[in-house]
Amino acid sequence: MNRPEIHVDFAPELGLFIPHGRRGRATKVVTDGVSTLGHVVESLGVPLTEVGALVVDGRVLRPSHVPAAGERVEVRPVERPQRVPGAPLRFLLDVHLGTLARRLRLLGVDAAYESMDIGDPALASRSAAERRVMLSRDRGLLRRRELWAGAFVYSTRPEDQLRDVLHRFAPELRPWTRCTACNGLLCEATKEEVADQLEHGTRRSYDVFARCLVCGRAYWKGAHHEQLEAIVARALTEFPSRT
Repeated sequence: MNRPEIHVDFAPELGLFIPHGRRGRATKVVTDGVSTLGHVVESLGVPLTEVGALVVDGRVLRPSHVPAAGERVEVRPVERPQRVPGAPLRFLLDVHLGTLARRLRLLGVDAAYESMDIGDPALASRSAAERRVMLSRDRGLLRRRELWAGAFVYSTRPEDQLRDVLHRFAPELRPWTRCTACNGLLCEATKEEVADQLEHGTRRSYDVFARCLVCGRAYWKGAHHEQLEAIVARALTEFPSRT
C-alpha cells in the first residue's frame, strides 16, 4: 500500500530549523496516513511554538489535521506581536538564559528563572502549572505537549534575545519595579530599613533605596547603574508603546 506523499513549504523565517539542503524549496514528505500535520512539521525540525498558520491547499487548518496524498502545505511563522490568551503574560526561562531573565526583570517583566537544570519534564510542568511562556533554545523542551506556551530564543547574544522577546510578545514595560535576583516586586525603603546590607561608603553616599518584597534584597543607584540605565533607555526607545 502506497503511503501518502505531501509537499511542505516553510517560510524563510523558519529556515534556522531546516537542513540547508531543504531551505528555500518545498520538501516532499512521505507520511504514514495517520500522523497529524503538527507531528509531520515537528518531525522536520520545526517546533510548533514557532509555527503560525498552516495553510493546506489554500485553507488554514489546525495542527491536528491528518494530511492526505498530494496536499501542499505552507508553514508560516508566528505573527507578531504574538498574543497568549487566557492569562497575564508571564515567562519562564531555562538555566541557560539567566542574563535574559535579569534584563526582563530590570524592565519590570514577570520572568521566572530556573538557575539549576531541573530537567525538561519539570520545566514543562511548571510552565503549565503557572501558565508561563517557556523561553528556551532547547527544541526538545519546546516540543513537550504539556507546555502552556513556548518560544524559541533565536540568538545567543543577550541584547538580541531581549529585543526579540520584546518584539514578539510586546510585554508591558515597568522598569525598576522587579528584583533582578528573584523576580519579586520592589518597594521604596529607608536607609535604616536596609542598613544591614550596606557598606559604610554606601550608607554615606546614597539616600534613595528600594527593597524586594520577597527576598529583601536592597537596591540603590550604585556603580553599575549607568549600564543598567542604558539597557532600559534602549528598550524604551525601541518599544515606546509598551509602557
